[in-house]
Amino acid sequence: MIKRVRYYIFLRDVVILALTAFGGPQAHIAMFLDILVKKRGYLSEEDLIELNALCQILPGPTSTQTITAIGYRIGGPNLAYLTLLIWMTPAVTIMTTAAIIISNLQEQNISIEFTRIIQPMAVGFVAYAAFKIARKVVKGYLAIALMTISAVISLVYSSPYLFPVLLVIGGLITSLNYKSQPIEEKDKININWSNFILWASVFVVAAILGGITQSLPIRLFENFYRNGSLIFGGGQVLIPFLYAEFVELKQYLSSEEFLSGYALMQSLPGPVFSFCAYIGSLSMREFGIGGEIIGALSAAFGIFLPGAFLIFFVIRFWDSLKKFRRVKASLEGINAVSSGMVMAAAVIMFLPLEPNYLNFGVTIGTFLVLQFTKIPSPILIVLGLIGGFLIS
Repeated sequence: MIKRVRYYIFLRDVVILALTAFGGPQAHIAMFLDILVKKRGYLSEEDLIELNALCQILPGPTSTQTITAIGYRIGGPNLAYLTLLIWMTPAVTIMTTAAIIISNLQEQNISIEFTRIIQPMAVGFVAYAAFKIARKVVKGYLAIALMTISAVISLVYSSPYLFPVLLVIGGLITSLNYKSQPIEEKDKININWSNFILWASVFVVAAILGGITQSLPIRLFENFYRNGSLIFGGGQVLIPFLYAEFVELKQYLSSEEFLSGYALMQSLPGPVFSFCAYIGSLSMREFGIGGEIIGALSAAFGIFLPGAFLIFFVIRFWDSLKKFRRVKASLEGINAVSSGMVMAAAVIMFLPLEPNYLNFGVTIGTFLVLQFTKIPSPILIVLGLIGGFLIS
């Protein structure tokens, strides 16, 4: 009975966080610290910091994996999956609704010109994310070189299939410099492979079913599951993958729609990866509202599940794995390459916009406001929408 009450209180806290956690992974962790550590004592501050660090080096949404892993430690897999569902639902619901509204407006030939201000604002958000990531993780000449090369290659060859290769190469290059890492006494690693097998099985089965059936919902699930399995660095790093695959390659939505949805995502609480529900919904607009909802759910579960499977797999032997110097050293290259990708994404996303003073000014202004003020993102987006209505 005591356990059930504790689980109920924890899930209630997750609901509160899902509705109030604005500002991305960094802000999310601060709220986790206040509510889950200081207020409830579910785990220590040191445990939270280490758990968050582990999630940062795994593919998938960092804050989502962190809060899911906390649920796993408290109540095992069942509570963890329920935590994931509650955490993602509000933002996924709002982004799905936004996609349906935009789709219906366009069906009725109603212009979405009112989003013209928040489109360059979205580019400003991405540019600021690239700046923050680079300032935090890119240190030393080798990392700067990897970041620059990654940015150039991503600009010239904007292919979603190239990005994972760049990440692997970056990690391999810096892993050669493992001797710069401190030596730690290693423990024997005992690995339970069940969750890894589950992750890999879903990956393979989804790819085979998508190829055989050519069903769009299954292919969407596979597309997002693949992205969720390969994205290091959180939602900001996910953006260039999504833009290259769904706007440039498959053309499921326009650049205008993509930027409008991403800007809206900045004003919402919860995980940035919920933006995928918006893309999935618009990808199936030709099948009506029912199809749009199915598309959103396919994308949402596709993007969130691999991170959950992988954190459940790694958390059991992380204490032993993190002592290997090559593992630590490889993260420097992965982070540097990720930074370059996000920089390139800002440029690529700006290119379809008309190169006028308004778009340049809004993009640069958004970056400067984020850098030098503490104005919350939701307020910026509301102001952008108001400005768009006035101009249109």
